[in-house]
Amino acid sequence: MKKFSTISSNAAYLPIINIDTDMIIPKQFLTTIARSGLGKNLFFEMRYDDNGNPCKDFILNKKEYANTKILISGANFGCGSSREHAPWSLLDFGIRVIIAPSFADIFYNNCFKNSILPIILPQNIINIIGELSNDPSLIFNVDLYKQEIQYNNEIINFDILSDRKQSMINGYDDISLTLKKEALISEYEKKRSKLYSWLN
Repeated sequence: MKKFSTISSNAAYLPIINIDTDMIIPKQFLTTIARSGLGKNLFFEMRYDDNGNPCKDFILNKKEYANTKILISGANFGCGSSREHAPWSLLDFGIRVIIAPSFADIFYNNCFKNSILPIILPQNIINIIGELSNDPSLIFNVDLYKQEIQYNNEIINFDILSDRKQSMINGYDDISLTLKKEALISEYEKKRSKLYSWLN
């Protein structure tokens, strides 16, 4: 998993509540298990018209936000089905931080497994930074070490569980965390083999 420490970028503001995983990546694009190549279909039904042409007024189609790494959005982001293609498509587009008032639980957990930092902030703060992000020259600095979002001379603190923070900083996925206990696992397996040899 990619390590995460700090991200500096302007932010794309998508002020829509209940953005579900089918809106993030529609079902017709779920035929692959590859994590790459999904970014071009991110928010497909909002980004493209019926003829497949980019909608000029959609935020991620604007050249100023084509390389943004931060997405600010509405409450209950990532609701709907549990498809992991949703964070895959966001990551493949380049999104590393999503800021919203709330997230669907499964999507929230999937973000951490894919090196995307989901940050929960109160709606009034979302309104302020969302409005400010309409200036594409404004850069937000997200510092996971300090748990801060910095812009201009302002600092916003955010909460994150310590184990998730350390996993992201070190790039640990679930397998990496398990292998850190490899010695204990081997010791257990040896004891089990002696006590219950018929299981081998």
